[in-house]
Amino acid sequence: ELSHDIHDHPETGYEEHHAVATVADLLRRHGIEPEVGVYGMDTALRAEIPGAGSTDAAAGGSSESAGTIAILAEYDALPGIGHGCGHNVMCANSVGAFLALAALARTRPGALPGRVVLQTTPAEENSTAKEILAVRGMLDGVDAAIQTHSYAHDVTHQTWLGVRRLRVIFHGVPAHAASQPFMGRNALDAATLALTGIGLLRQQMLPMDRLHAIITDGGQVPNIIPERTELSIMVRSKYLETLKEIAERVEEVLHGAALMTGTGVEILTSEYCNEVPVRDNGPLLTSWVRSQRERGRDPLAAGVLPETIAAGTDFGNVSQRIPGIHPLIKVTDRPDIALHTPAMTEAAGAPTGDAAALDGAYGLAAVALDWLHDAELRRSVRADFEATGGVIDVAGFWEE
Repeated sequence: ELSHDIHDHPETGYEEHHAVATVADLLRRHGIEPEVGVYGMDTALRAEIPGAGSTDAAAGGSSESAGTIAILAEYDALPGIGHGCGHNVMCANSVGAFLALAALARTRPGALPGRVVLQTTPAEENSTAKEILAVRGMLDGVDAAIQTHSYAHDVTHQTWLGVRRLRVIFHGVPAHAASQPFMGRNALDAATLALTGIGLLRQQMLPMDRLHAIITDGGQVPNIIPERTELSIMVRSKYLETLKEIAERVEEVLHGAALMTGTGVEILTSEYCNEVPVRDNGPLLTSWVRSQRERGRDPLAAGVLPETIAAGTDFGNVSQRIPGIHPLIKVTDRPDIALHTPAMTEAAGAPTGDAAALDGAYGLAAVALDWLHDAELRRSVRADFEATGGVIDVAGFWEE
């Protein structure tokens, strides 16, 4: 019902007022009082199950012997096509898992030796809200984070690219394009050369790098040499190191275009607008696969599907700070259906989406229970996280 309700009321990022209210009402019906509008974000919600091992649960501490695991939830939609990324199913997975764990805690004292947090994270499609929430304290005291993603296949890990978003402004000198063009400095020429340079750079990129750009301001009228032009650019790569490298090369192209045209250039990026690649945790994925096989699914291992089918998510900004997983769950029986299409919107509200909502909820709850009850798993999770890079300073990554 939750999946269908959110599917029937699609809301874009930071406008998910119906969704957050629906989740809050559902939690209250189960005796859980959530906090809405957390970390200064109106459509972000947080709820907690203290855990039997907590000695400071009332103060929100994380002194449980089993630590704290967070279940993250998204519910924003795409403009025009609604839930073409299946966030309604993903929200149902997370909230369903949380409610199952809460019911277990009520009926079986001691069933949850650690704390469980439900944290909704708005605006995955049009922003990097998880980065904002993380900087503001969402992950303080949290030891691991889990959530799903809707897809056309059951997959443990599919490539998620990091992204650097650039807003680029070229400043020229206006002049009459007919009588005195030689007095001007053409900002549109700079933008054209920048796009040409980016296009030529593609031959020297790594296979999983991606560059895409548009002109958002190309001048006002053709008989005036454009004084100002603006580009919106997205730079993507599979790894942290290569993401930084390709972003630096793009900036060199932009400065070169300005130099060739005698214009000035501003390269602007918000401190919160960048996504880093997802780092899935091996032992947690093993737990997820076991849970899905119990539901009759058999998630594909990483590398089975073509790596070129890649996208981005701000869950990467979580997974580089603490151990986490972002497995994909099949919401359609048609493997040719792609994310961000009307066909995926339809699938996310169909019976196949309903099955994914239930199976994913079971899976996240099972992973959380494995984490809370298995000290060896927690040690393995931490060891895997450290072996694959440990804690990354995501907020300061671009300043290093």
